Amino acid sequence: MDLSPFPTSSCTDSIKFLADVNYPDGTIVAPGANIEKRWRVKNTGTCDWGSAYRLKLVDGYPSLGAPGEMALYPARAGTQAIISIHFTAPLEPGTYNTYWQAYNPASIAFNEPIYMLVIVQP
Repeated sequence: MDLSPFPTSSCTDSIKFLADVNYPDGTIVAPGANIEKRWRVKNTGTCDWGSAYRLKLVDGYPSLGAPGEMALYPARAGTQAIISIHFTAPLEPGTYNTYWQAYNPASIAFNEPIYMLVIVQP
């Protein structure tokens, strides 16, 4: 009998970055600008992403006004999804990046993080 806190699963978790929907790397934004960053990704695994799948801030500039963790967009295996996060640009000029990692219900990270890189200029 399996007594682990997480169900045993025969599926595989995988995410693939496809494209920046908006704010490509190096986009210039004004100090304090509201940014709704969107990425197109594909669930390349065999597990469906349900409400227990998470996207977490793992590196780069602090969260830029976004919560440090949120639900990963629900997506069935083999389908594409748009991930959207609302940010606020820092007030100081400079180059800022933020990296976000997908986690499964057992809190295990999978694949490479997605990220945003913006340049703040007045």
